[in-house]
Amino acid sequence: MLVKIGSDIKSSEITPKKLYINRRKFIAGTAAVAGMGLIKPSSLFSFQEQKETRLNIAKKGEYTVVEKLTSYEEATGYTNYYEFSTSKRETIKLAKDFKTRPWQVSVEGEVEKPLKFDIEEILQMFPLEERVYRWRCVEAWGMIIPWVGFPLAEFIKKCAPTSDAKFVEFTTIYDRKQMPGLRTDVLPWPYVEGLRMDEAMHPLAILSVGMYGEVLPNQNGAPLRLVVPWKYGFKGAKSIVKIRFMKKMPRTAWNKKRPEEYGFYANVNPNVNHPRWTQATERRIGEEGRRETLMFNGYTDEVESLYSGMDLKKYY
Repeated sequence: MLVKIGSDIKSSEITPKKLYINRRKFIAGTAAVAGMGLIKPSSLFSFQEQKETRLNIAKKGEYTVVEKLTSYEEATGYTNYYEFSTSKRETIKLAKDFKTRPWQVSVEGEVEKPLKFDIEEILQMFPLEERVYRWRCVEAWGMIIPWVGFPLAEFIKKCAPTSDAKFVEFTTIYDRKQMPGLRTDVLPWPYVEGLRMDEAMHPLAILSVGMYGEVLPNQNGAPLRLVVPWKYGFKGAKSIVKIRFMKKMPRTAWNKKRPEEYGFYANVNPNVNHPRWTQATERRIGEEGRRETLMFNGYTDEVESLYSGMDLKKYY
């Protein structure tokens, strides 16, 4: 169920991450407690640490789900990022020293004029929102994550696409020195994903710069990634360096590699199985057993109209 969350609900009340809770509920009183000798100064969070990791969240996003969050440790320690490794547990180690500054995002294709945005400029352009979304991997496991970002539609407006722009293509950085997975042929590199323009303009689609109130970890797609919660996770291009507006549907990485398994639309659909496993159920990370997969990952009321008249078994 989707609900709107009021500004009076604190992040600490919905987030299980101890660090996140501490900073929301505990830091305000640490000076007094430390003065009483109950906490050693070395155990307090430094101002510099907060400055480097915390994000200035302007508001709660309009759309969010009230469900138990996946722990921060699982959400950041169990990730798909093939540019580093095909092992979900290894990416956190291999991406540790990945450099995300300086960083620019180029805008090309069917736009009034080509543009380049620095990541710091992007952070100044848009008020940041926190949205708790269901996240579903095509491998039939899922998470509940509090993303921090801004609507993709607002960024698109800044890009001034022409009337010929029908699709949006997102390209991940290609850096063989920093990304050992690029030395393999597991996918055609660089990683490319795409959306139809009306999908990209939907208010649920966001560009994320953080999660759990902090800057986006490297292994989760820092410094800028796409989050489209009604689609399988592979649609969420990470570490984006190029956004291109196109007349025709872009050829995406997984669709090039295995078109019989990975379609362009990639909507979460319990009625369309992967050739090698069922999509009717999923495993929620941190839970025992399995649960039924929700059509459009539970966002049917919001996005069903985007696909009116389409055969979703054909356009999978």
